[in-house]
Amino acid sequence: MIIILKKIILFIVCLAPWFLTTLVPINQEFYNSLILPFFTPPNIFYGIFWTITYIGIAISTYQLITTYTWAGLPNSYKRILLINYLCNQSFTFLFFTLENTFLGFISCLATFISCLFLYEEVTRLQERSTKYLNPYVLLSLFATVLSVTIYIINAK
Repeated sequence: MIIILKKIILFIVCLAPWFLTTLVPINQEFYNSLILPFFTPPNIFYGIFWTITYIGIAISTYQLITTYTWAGLPNSYKRILLINYLCNQSFTFLFFTLENTFLGFISCLATFISCLFLYEEVTRLQERSTKYLNPYVLLSLFATVLSVTIYIINAK
């Protein structure tokens, strides 16, 4: 029972940080004032697909930690995971708090690029864990295309 509890706690530790930006208030008025491209999904899309994506990242991270231990993981993995995390988490602040579509795009682009490096690093360490990152690669690519389009059509 204690082993199962430890596993659950470790998984929660891997998952919880990805949801920190949900604590940042979203300026819905700013978002509603933007011209959005025709391929903008409904708002519910973001909550559903980012939740699935964050669970996938957490599963991948959990698998690596249980295989290598945190101390046993290469610094290159830890570094790219941290960079990717910071890029990912910066979007809400840059886009919604600063109301800056350009910085939002830069955040999305940095997230996508660092996501590719993370994918490569995970492939090198444990290829079976990369399947949990596939949604992240696709969603961050889509977010980048969407954010650059929002930036361009709203540039003043």
